[in-house]
Amino acid sequence: MGAGFSVLGESRESSGNGINFGYSKKAKTVLDDLPENCISTIIKYLNPPEICKLALLNRAFHGASLADFVWESKLPSNYNFLLEKLLLQSQTYVPKKHIYSKLCQPNRFDGGTKEAWLEKSSGKLCLSISSKALRITGIDDRRYWNYIPTQESRFETVAYLQQIWWVEVIGELELVLGEGSYSLYFRLQLGKGSTRFGRRVCNVDQVHGWDIKPARFNLSTSNGHKASLECYLNNYGKWVHYHVGDFQVENPNMIIKINFSMLQIDCTHTKGGLSLDSVFIYPTQISNKEILELN
Repeated sequence: MGAGFSVLGESRESSGNGINFGYSKKAKTVLDDLPENCISTIIKYLNPPEICKLALLNRAFHGASLADFVWESKLPSNYNFLLEKLLLQSQTYVPKKHIYSKLCQPNRFDGGTKEAWLEKSSGKLCLSISSKALRITGIDDRRYWNYIPTQESRFETVAYLQQIWWVEVIGELELVLGEGSYSLYFRLQLGKGSTRFGRRVCNVDQVHGWDIKPARFNLSTSNGHKASLECYLNNYGKWVHYHVGDFQVENPNMIIKINFSMLQIDCTHTKGGLSLDSVFIYPTQISNKEILELN
């Protein structure tokens, strides 16, 4: 039986009895012989990292990976809006792969206080709003709040609360997000992080008041979605993403206004020792593990 299968690997025009098997080295087909448009049509259904890996295979796959219709299928429907908003670029022709690559990089806007980028595998929009883009009660009084530099934030700075009676943090965002489901998070830490002798340390001496009454987080959107969260802040010394809630965007071309807040306004006690980094908006399907990696 093995001898019979070995015949298929031989280069011969006919057998001893005159039967033509049709196997010849001249008829051998390689990947380079495939038309680029056929390859493009196939790899269009792969995710961007897979397409980039196949582009290294040979010249045909590299050329096929540059096709505009391949990358346009990966871009969000609102990419023209993002080009103008984030890259300050008009709708003149730019290769779609170049657009995708640029939008996957962190792009700051609104005076550098907000940042947007595409998650590479899915092409979904992610957003980060820094503490400097938020309205924080008492932020101008250094007895209460300070901005401190840190390498643990995308914006290289966080707002740190020393002590105050009334905690109120309010933010808003107007943007064409694109169709899909999104989740909003506050990134907070109890304590002040720093580096000492090359090691990360977190001073929690000023942390107080967060175990007496819960903090309340709110979310509302202009298309009618609302969510809220009440919880005690009790994770000392590490950054935590507090999931306020989810919202849907049905119209991919509509400007959505998002309002969000964090409140602890019980004036019977003071609160302190809180680091406020930023507010994040991620596609809902991104897992908690992936969120930590994105930061």
